[in-house]
Amino acid sequence: MQKSLTYIAIGSLLLSGCGKNQDPFLIQKQNIGNLTDSTQVKDLKLIFEKDSVADYNGADEFTRSINNIDIFDKNGKALLTLSPDRIADSTAIVTSVRILDPRYKTEKGISIKSTFKDIDNAYTVTKIDNLINSIVVSVKEINASFTIDKAELPSNLRFDRSLNIETSQIPDNAKVKYFFVHWN
Repeated sequence: MQKSLTYIAIGSLLLSGCGKNQDPFLIQKQNIGNLTDSTQVKDLKLIFEKDSVADYNGADEFTRSINNIDIFDKNGKALLTLSPDRIADSTAIVTSVRILDPRYKTEKGISIKSTFKDIDNAYTVTKIDNLINSIVVSVKEINASFTIDKAELPSNLRFDRSLNIETSQIPDNAKVKYFFVHWN
């Protein structure tokens, strides 16, 4: 009897451990699929083994201030743009991810195809930055920021950068232009 209980316990552990695969398109606070807030540049080809990681060209490493790494699917469609914390360093950590493909979604269904209403209904907006041509809506709960073009806003909010824009002033149907997840 005790042996059969032991076998059942071991079998249950094995089945529960094997049954969970990470959704490669799920955006969470510390990860996007298998990409985590501690992923190093050298590990990207393994994480995105079925996709294409655009190689960095180090020829201009002293004149270039941004070292973005683009990820494409096998058909050449852009998926993500990754920004590591250091330039031309394989041990650099990915600190910012721009979401380019609508298949990437948060647990609450937010993607680059979402509207402001979708974001506001799903999460608490923690900050709104008023920039020259856009506003940036930040959601601390998922370490995300959403850029919305000022053309989506009422005309009285488009030109004065000193205005403090409130969530109630942003139209529900305002479309997301850019979607970023930031890790520090």
